[in-house]
Amino acid sequence: MRAVVYRETGPASVLELVDRPVPEPGPGQVRVRIVRAGVNPTDWKFRTGAAMAYDEVTPGQDGAGVVDAVGAGVTGLEVGQRVWLVLAQHGRPHGTAAEHTVQPAERVVPLPEGASYDLGASLGVPAVTAHRALTASEGGPSRLAPGALEGRTVLVAGGAGAVGNAAIQLARWAGARVITTVSSPEKKALATAAGAQHVVNYREQDVEKEVLALAPDGVDIVVEVAPAQNNALDLAVTRIRGTIAIYANNGGDEVTLPLRATFSRNLRYQFVLLYTLGQDLVDAAAEDINAAVTAGALRVGEEAGVPLHHFVLEDLAKAHEAVENGAVGKVLVDVG
Repeated sequence: MRAVVYRETGPASVLELVDRPVPEPGPGQVRVRIVRAGVNPTDWKFRTGAAMAYDEVTPGQDGAGVVDAVGAGVTGLEVGQRVWLVLAQHGRPHGTAAEHTVQPAERVVPLPEGASYDLGASLGVPAVTAHRALTASEGGPSRLAPGALEGRTVLVAGGAGAVGNAAIQLARWAGARVITTVSSPEKKALATAAGAQHVVNYREQDVEKEVLALAPDGVDIVVEVAPAQNNALDLAVTRIRGTIAIYANNGGDEVTLPLRATFSRNLRYQFVLLYTLGQDLVDAAAEDINAAVTAGALRVGEEAGVPLHHFVLEDLAKAHEAVENGAVGKVLVDVG
């Protein structure tokens, strides 16, 4: 089979197309023939990291394809079933940038009927992250479904990003009112396509003023991508006992909190990283995400605010560079 690997950390040029034997699933494992792989910022961050955890790594946390072999003891998955993957390369040397991947069964999720492989390969990291950010508040909800966020207001920082887009779509499906911030008219159009009712251009408008005009008592949940830059804003616009869910460190690695102003509001700071989530939370997210997909509430493509950028497997280095350089939308790799 064809696969892309790297044997040392560094720039995208360390990625190499190779031929490897087709792996066999062991007990509790499933082999998936990959049709489409997704590329996320975490992929290039691992590739440029300080040390290699394995002698050879095939990158890729997300993907979609077809089950073509099932190991002993696996139930609920069968040969020929269309699936999507979550955390495929977490704790393992080989992810989705290959024609086949062997995964623990709990990382393989049935792809709803009618959902495209493009959508399936776009779900894992962005949608599971967004789900956790929306379900970690005091008083819940712990699950998403129509009406689960009814009466709540959600502020999504960076509504044109992959996680931001998923958060907008999932929050709207669950009944929330969604405000989001963007940096350009083009990104405003994408966030609006995703379903945000209110879009604020933070380069041209006073975000605090605009948000509080819409939510005088403050927003219930902030889905935050840039806490180092936005914490003062979040503190100003989040309601008492609200939640600031932080899933990335864009714009800086350190945050300084004014303690009295923060604890006097009984705020909850929820930090979100997929790799240390419990399996129960990943399973719950996958189930709710599939329900949203089935309902047509979670989509990809320009019309859903997620432009798609396709690359072939042998051009994985270019795909990584596109994500590293801030491509707006979702970068996908056509594998099979």
